[in-house]
Amino acid sequence: MKALMQMPQASSYKVSIHPNIFREFIDWCKSQKKNRFGWLAISLATHGCIITPLVVFAVCVSGNDFTLWMAAMAVMGATLVVNLAAQPTRITIPIFFLSIVVDIAIIITCIVQSVAY
Repeated sequence: MKALMQMPQASSYKVSIHPNIFREFIDWCKSQKKNRFGWLAISLATHGCIITPLVVFAVCVSGNDFTLWMAAMAVMGATLVVNLAAQPTRITIPIFFLSIVVDIAIIITCIVQSVAY
């Protein structure tokens, strides 16, 4: 009968939680809440005065592709809208960085298109 009885066993294990890089980035964005107006100024000034004119120039030089125009204006508009809507920094900063990535992709596309001609 003793062979059929099960003795209780205590199992212990550790679960280690490692936050991924995206979670750390969002947490950093949340910590930037006190600098919200600085991020607003940086995103609007750099997009409106530096990045968008460069992208528009690249699109014009590479043949005025309407799709690239729309993409450039959409990412500028996205940055503008989230800042004017007074969204928290956990939204505005990732949108700003995403728009920079899209603008870089547009410039690379323009370079590829101009080399093809």
